[in-house]
Amino acid sequence: MARALLDWRAVSSAEARNFEAISKAKADHNRHCPFPPHTVRMNPFEIERMGWEEGDTIAGLVLESDPRLGTGAFRLVCDGMEPPELDIEEEAVIEAPTEPLVVPAGPPREGDPQAARA
Repeated sequence: MARALLDWRAVSSAEARNFEAISKAKADHNRHCPFPPHTVRMNPFEIERMGWEEGDTIAGLVLESDPRLGTGAFRLVCDGMEPPELDIEEEAVIEAPTEPLVVPAGPPREGDPQAARA
């Protein structure tokens, strides 16, 4: 039973240290960047080791897994680093007609310079 208690304390201590490190990094980021961070990325192994889950909120940041990050590391993400996706509307493409257009000629109008040439 004492062993289980020691394991729980170790995880709790690691969780507390990670939370503190993330909080400090967030404060430092806010001092140097006009865009506040919205996400903290960690290695999936680290997330599992902390007992956290992807999507949890840690120090006000959404937790995302990133297997490219090494264990013991994390990365804060803000809109200045990775701007949000923009909704871009697609414009309709107007194609040229495949057959020539037939424009009916109407009766000439009085005073029309084109009617005098015909």
